[in-house]
Amino acid sequence: MSKKKHYKIGTRGSLLALTQCNQIKDELERLTGDSFELEVLKTQGDLITDKPLWQLDGKDFFTKELDAALLTGAVDLVVHSYKDLGSERPEGIDLAAVTKRTYAHDILFIKNETIKDLKNKSEFIVGTSSPRRIVNLEKNLERFLPVSTPLKVKTEMLRGNVNTRISKLRDGNYDAIVLALPGIERLAHTDSSLQELKGLLEGLNYMILPQSVFPSAASQGALAIESLATSTELKEKLKLIEDRNTVEEIIRERKAFASYGGGCHLAVGINVRKFEDNYIHIHQGISDDTEVFKFELENHKEDFTGNRAKAFIGLPKEKFNHETILSDQFVEKKKLSIEKTNKFYDVFVTSTYCTDALESFSEIQNLWTAGTKTMEVLAKKGLWVNGSSDSLGEAELESLRDSKCIAQMKQKNDLAVLSHDKATSEYGEVFKCYERVLNELSVEEIKSLEETQVFYWTSFLQYVDFVNKVPSIKDKFHCTGLGKTYQKFKEQNIAIKPFTSATEFREWLNQGK
Repeated sequence: MSKKKHYKIGTRGSLLALTQCNQIKDELERLTGDSFELEVLKTQGDLITDKPLWQLDGKDFFTKELDAALLTGAVDLVVHSYKDLGSERPEGIDLAAVTKRTYAHDILFIKNETIKDLKNKSEFIVGTSSPRRIVNLEKNLERFLPVSTPLKVKTEMLRGNVNTRISKLRDGNYDAIVLALPGIERLAHTDSSLQELKGLLEGLNYMILPQSVFPSAASQGALAIESLATSTELKEKLKLIEDRNTVEEIIRERKAFASYGGGCHLAVGINVRKFEDNYIHIHQGISDDTEVFKFELENHKEDFTGNRAKAFIGLPKEKFNHETILSDQFVEKKKLSIEKTNKFYDVFVTSTYCTDALESFSEIQNLWTAGTKTMEVLAKKGLWVNGSSDSLGEAELESLRDSKCIAQMKQKNDLAVLSHDKATSEYGEVFKCYERVLNELSVEEIKSLEETQVFYWTSFLQYVDFVNKVPSIKDKFHCTGLGKTYQKFKEQNIAIKPFTSATEFREWLNQGK
């Protein structure tokens, strides 16, 4: 039996740093049988809180002191929030492990009374010192605020640890603040920090910012554990807590980060999400005075080599009209009325056709949407939306609903899924808000569909309806988004090419012409 060993972990002294480091300590002790203790070190980034980091000279503001302790043998390993690590690391230090991340999102906190008062404001002040947040919030957040007249979003500097930042919001220094959800989530998973967090979040509301519009910082949500390059035995033990999927995501995020020049001044959000064997890339912001926008799927599967000049997109003509692309004129959607209910629900709105049905709910605890377009529509109706599954389906929504952070502000309730008359859900009760009515197809329309080689479906039922009318469609090349429709095709063993959106599909069509 090998002798039990003792190791020192270097860490910053903030509540979050100590909390996440203790979580790593407990996991390592459980897996290895060794003992670990924390050695708290102060860093330059912790001491300077009156300026944004990007305005300071130098680099590695949160890591230099930890690096020195590791290199001199004062500690055996260090734990970093991976996004704090620069691309160039000191010689002799190795990245030993990257932990699994559950969330990478940013979260906006706001007082409930501020939401009620939005109609009386001419400016909406958001606390943040992150260049990428500044750019993307000032450009895009207004669309998601429940106001009928334009409300200018303006950012102001916010520094300090989590407690300090939330306290500044509670003191009225800002209308809202934006923080990294994964950090708050870690605080919520430790009893001692949870008690403090409960008091800080009392009376607040939230919006989990969708990655497709507000991508997080490269590496956000992952923890990086470093040790000396020569610590072979320790590095083997640290590999026990590494998550390979997270590693693959972070490699891609950091490569993109470096390609834009890197540094704490970079105003580009970068998120990469593993999706089966593929990766969703979202980059958005400004680099070298040039607007950056990338939203695409890194897909290594065999591609379509036929004629893409004529295609079908399963959207109604009023939503998408193009002379060389067919739209869905076969299916009409007619609204249905649902009975009023006094039960407390979390509500998931799957389509803009369902928005009127919200009037039947007397009490909505948490309001969610399937995509960001529906989120915007509800905001224009004066409703505060807590987040979106970002077109990734109900499993993504359920993951967000399981957050212990948001549970400190609002309890999780039974889910009401607002959808069509044939919809099913494994996560909640379906409320039938509209029915799909099939029109007859003309001879010309049938012929046109038979000549089309590429189809982009917005639901599996849509595919079934069209194949029933035009059986030859079954043997064509099929595409869809990343959510429930894609999973249904997979369950039926029908070959399907996924895209992040119909927009990316249209770009793919143009590439093949």
